[in-house]
Amino acid sequence: MDAKGTLSGLPWWIKWIAIPVIALVVFGGLIASVVGFLIGVLFKILLFVALVGGVIYLVRRFTSASSSSRGDW
Repeated sequence: MDAKGTLSGLPWWIKWIAIPVIALVVFGGLIASVVGFLIGVLFKILLFVALVGGVIYLVRRFTSASSSSRGDW
């Protein structure tokens, strides 16, 4: 007996409400931890990109300012 044969005799609300709710109850913690991990990784990547961009901006700004003021010494 295949899965379609097993589920074919059941009411629609069992297939579309009860089974997904049971899956969420059983695997909800796992799903939440995976989603939380992915959001954390994305946040860390964005933070890394912002910090590297800020450092590059500051280095370029100070090196161009120091090179333009070298003649004043």
